[in-house]
Amino acid sequence: MTAPLMAQLVIETDRASVPTSVTMRCAGAWTAQGIALVVPRLAVFSCPTGSKLLIDAAAISALDTAGAWLLQRTIRDIEQRGIRVQVNGLRSEFSALLDLIATHGTTIEPPAHLRTSWLASIGQHTWRNLLNFSGILAFIGESAIVLLHSLLQPRRIRWRAVLHNLQIAGFEALPITGLLSFLMGVVIAYQGADQLQRFGANIFIADLVGLSMLRELSPLVTAIIVAGRSGSAYTAQIGTMKINEEIDALRTIGVSPQELLVLPKILALVIALPLLSVFADIAGILGGMLMARSLLDVSFDVFLDRLDDAIRLSSFLTGILKTPVFAVIIALVGCFQGFQASGSADSVGQQTTVSVVQSIFLVIVTDALFSILFNWLRIWSYLN
Repeated sequence: MTAPLMAQLVIETDRASVPTSVTMRCAGAWTAQGIALVVPRLAVFSCPTGSKLLIDAAAISALDTAGAWLLQRTIRDIEQRGIRVQVNGLRSEFSALLDLIATHGTTIEPPAHLRTSWLASIGQHTWRNLLNFSGILAFIGESAIVLLHSLLQPRRIRWRAVLHNLQIAGFEALPITGLLSFLMGVVIAYQGADQLQRFGANIFIADLVGLSMLRELSPLVTAIIVAGRSGSAYTAQIGTMKINEEIDALRTIGVSPQELLVLPKILALVIALPLLSVFADIAGILGGMLMARSLLDVSFDVFLDRLDDAIRLSSFLTGILKTPVFAVIIALVGCFQGFQASGSADSVGQQTTVSVVQSIFLVIVTDALFSILFNWLRIWSYLN
């Protein structure tokens, strides 16, 4: 896992204590390149009169002269106002550098912050993305190795955790998945009814609803729902454990976080998502049937007869075959972003947002690639 490239600062005020306690949580890289965002916040930072300041520096991953000078200057300015300052958790080598700055601080100045050019910003953004991509590849490799070992030794699989995640991500997602798919079928039938009536092709409403739901909409909508519902939950759970140092505790006692936290979620989603997609198919077709009956006067029997002629095995399988891939993407992205959380609860929220956005984006891109691949290989003709 890669450490944050920028300095992070979270300020918490506990007014219930007497005197008022202010906690400043520092994290990330407090270096010349990383302190640009925290300098303006520290410049306007102030503690209430009669309060005490606690600086939690345990999460600082890197500290150079500029970062140490900024910390020491903040401590000196606060102490000059008669406020007691206490620094906790700072690593020994960083503490030695801070003491050196305290002794010779008057001769050390941090480098002036220069405005970054657009070309340099593009380079920095690209480099951060490359580092993130390398971290994702490493995480996928670790998870694949754990999966391989578990398949070779099935007793290592934590089936209770798999069943628990299957209930949370699968069974409890049935109501929202069914409702949205039903409404999707209603909308498709409602929008298509007017156009079909103009050409006297009312019966083809079954083709429209059946093919669109089975091939594309049911798998895609189900995956998006699961990404927003379960993927975000995975990130929040693992991120909270990371901040509370529970992940480090697991490694200390010899338990692999991938085996305990990641693998059960992947297996549960791979089982749940295809079943949810089938349920969404049924709910969407049911919604289309009701609208066809009310708008086009197409009875249920006629609708189902036409649906049997219009829907082939390929239409069903092309939707179902995509869902295990969607499940792996959602589980891996959600778990990976959870391991990236650091510093504070604010980081958990940020990583959860990133997890949902990345999962939905990758699911849609993968769905488009599947459509191109199926058309290029003419898979439908082989499955018919």
